[in-house]
Amino acid sequence: MSQSLKCLSLVTLLLSACAVLGLEERRKPNFILVYIDDMGYGDLGCFGSEVNRTPHLDALAAEGMRLTDFYVASSVCTPSRAALMTGNYPQRVGLHLDERELCVLFPGGRKGIHPDELTLAESLKEVGYATACVGKWHLGDQIDFLPTRHGFDEYYGIPYSNDMVARTGPGRPPLPLMRDEVVIEAPAVQDTLTKRFTEESVRFIREHADEPFFLYIPHAMVHLPLHASDEFRGQSANGIYGDAVEELDASMGAIVATLREQGIAEDTMIVFTSDNGSRGDNGGSNGPLRGRKGQTWEGGQRVPCIAWWPGVIPAGSVCGELTAAFDLFPTFANIAGARSPEMDGRDIGALLRDEADATSPHEVFYYYQMNQLQAVRSGRWKLHLSLADKRRNWGKSEGPAPLQLFDLKAEISEETDVSKEHPEVVARLTALAEEARAALGDIDRAGAEQREAGWVDEPDVRRMPE
Repeated sequence: MSQSLKCLSLVTLLLSACAVLGLEERRKPNFILVYIDDMGYGDLGCFGSEVNRTPHLDALAAEGMRLTDFYVASSVCTPSRAALMTGNYPQRVGLHLDERELCVLFPGGRKGIHPDELTLAESLKEVGYATACVGKWHLGDQIDFLPTRHGFDEYYGIPYSNDMVARTGPGRPPLPLMRDEVVIEAPAVQDTLTKRFTEESVRFIREHADEPFFLYIPHAMVHLPLHASDEFRGQSANGIYGDAVEELDASMGAIVATLREQGIAEDTMIVFTSDNGSRGDNGGSNGPLRGRKGQTWEGGQRVPCIAWWPGVIPAGSVCGELTAAFDLFPTFANIAGARSPEMDGRDIGALLRDEADATSPHEVFYYYQMNQLQAVRSGRWKLHLSLADKRRNWGKSEGPAPLQLFDLKAEISEETDVSKEHPEVVARLTALAEEARAALGDIDRAGAEQREAGWVDEPDVRRMPE
């Protein structure tokens, strides 16, 4: 054998050994996290919709995984997003209530995400990721609370919900569209928001195709008021809601096409989900689930979720284990080799890879409505707690609520109370509820593990520059 062939064989042998040991050099994967506003469990074709056409998302699910028991930590915007970005229940990071004890943050408010909270973007940025937020933020509109102060290199979007438009009185300017920390349009032209968010996302992908990136796309739709661009308006069989859903589907098609065009599809993980359930009265659907946005029934907090990573997440797979949006922080961080301190979220990488015997990392999941613990899930069982005064969205009273136990594996719709048949389950979940109350608080007490949110003394509103 010639000397050159001997060297080639040695190199081949070393490369093979490195591959077996997992030591080969491989680019860190990109992460694209798409967070739709108010999309229900039954709004996609791959989750049962028969009225909305979602071919691109259906294809994404066919090439990846549907997570059928995926939850958000709140049934409304701000606390759900706080959990996603910090990996913790919003009660832990002080973002379950605003300064007036309302359920979300408002324009010109004093409260927002604390500067000391580590965000997913900051964690990934520490290990070399380019980062961008394109869409609705809603974790505080003051300068210190904006995405650019919490790990994102770029921000293009609206700082809070699209219904928080100009009103008579202080603190309510025309809805601002921002680039980084500057208002560039007010009021934002909402008909073209989805289109422009897609164009910004495509630009970011192309500009950073040669390096690892984290792209967070919290779309403004399908929150009311509903909008769609000219190309989609009036084209669906489900009114303006269907138009908006179908434009979001086309947006995902454009993003996946860009990844393939750039040759980085196999280096990219996409997670597509929603910040809470649908209102249910505007064309949206929570499918077979009971309840809606603003409630702790399944329809408020169980949301559609698709995970896609060619060659890693098996095509056509389904995960029925309990998972949650706050799991994405430790999962992404562990894949990227980034910092992931102790948090409520857990790494669900084994579930996403569909590994044999992989199970939910959560013994328990807590359903809070603002500062009131209302339900607990462990495995197949969900216990709605006995409450003398059950609070609903915005803190209004629903009156007393009875203790009820549901077997979610046997009946997803929460109709048949089986508490009398399973007193031992009721006792176990009641004890778990007490642990949550001690750590995260309840309507009548503070929790020992709660932290402060961020505050400003002199709030300003986001207006166009003079």
